Amino acid sequence: MEKRPGRKLPAVVTAALAGLAGLAGLLLPVFGPADEAEAATGIRVGNGRVYEANGNEFVMRGVNHAHAWYPNRTGSLAHIKAKGANTVRVVLANGDRWTRTSASEVSSIIAQCKQNRLICVLEVHDTTGYGEDGAATTLSRAADYWIGIKSALVGQENHVVVNIGNEPFGNSGYERWTADTSAAVQKLRNAGFDHALMVDAPNWGQDWSNTMRNNASTVFNSDPRRNTIFSVHMYGVYNTASKVQSYLNHFVANRLPIVVGEFGHNHSDGDPDENAIMSTAQSLRVGYLGWSWSGNGGGVEYLDMVNGFDPGSLTGWGQRIFNGANGISSTSREATVYGGGSGGGSGGTAPNGYPYCTGGSASDPDGDGWGWESNRSCVVRGGAADG
Repeated sequence: MEKRPGRKLPAVVTAALAGLAGLAGLLLPVFGPADEAEAATGIRVGNGRVYEANGNEFVMRGVNHAHAWYPNRTGSLAHIKAKGANTVRVVLANGDRWTRTSASEVSSIIAQCKQNRLICVLEVHDTTGYGEDGAATTLSRAADYWIGIKSALVGQENHVVVNIGNEPFGNSGYERWTADTSAAVQKLRNAGFDHALMVDAPNWGQDWSNTMRNNASTVFNSDPRRNTIFSVHMYGVYNTASKVQSYLNHFVANRLPIVVGEFGHNHSDGDPDENAIMSTAQSLRVGYLGWSWSGNGGGVEYLDMVNGFDPGSLTGWGQRIFNGANGISSTSREATVYGGGSGGGSGGTAPNGYPYCTGGSASDPDGDGWGWESNRSCVVRGGAADG
């Protein structure tokens, strides 16, 4: 096994996030789950939201797990599920920097995600900090890796999101993010991938330059499937509620799907506002995936959620993200592909007191915002009756 690396340390950033305006004339994606004949298969994006194949809106609640550095810790997936997560983001390696995660290994990870009723977000970590970190590799090389292990991924579209490359640029050369990300997306589509794709922001994932924010529509519209999810990593740059809210609200307002793919309660580059991250994500129905289950080194061991991979030994950070306000245990809803989201009001309650529609069986033929599901009326989330 490779010597485990310390968690990467993003450069200290002083640029203000709120100062840059979004692109004028931003193109708004209008794709919805019912707009394509192929929408019956796989996790899908529609009008800035993430849906399962049956039309159920899916909001990710989970954590990151460092499989590439701890390949013998696959039992952690069951422990993560037991804490209430509905999603796990799994660190893989394409072999350019760390030992390559094989196709058979990926198949095993997916099988364990499914066994534990988790949606699997799989990411290549070797791209971390490209342009600033000389050991990092390109998004194009990461796309080649996914193509090389395609046999492990085809047929898993209902259960797997392909996160092309982790934090693909540092604080140098990030101006290439838009072109390189679009090219990687198109390379995978040309290779026949129909999965939901996830793309990380530059600037060590934090997008202090607003490069992803200002160019997300270009990347989204470069995807022939219109099935790309954007991921921002929130550490020291996001040290106030206003910064968190400004960034996430921009994507939601422009109907561009966004998740917080990593965040912590503390970091070397500043003190992220984890309370604002979690509460804003909950109020906006945006997914979040905390960093990380266990195994951090290099001075950031405080980012471990459990001590020594022991699920019975939660750290303060682990207690906060799992059991605190807007935490995973109280806000996570299991994917309906595993039987979650049906009955018990698991879709939530609309302001008028009626349950939200949760599955593809809901219908709204007259456009009044009301559906019929499980022999009862339900509110179509975001529709005319949802107010």
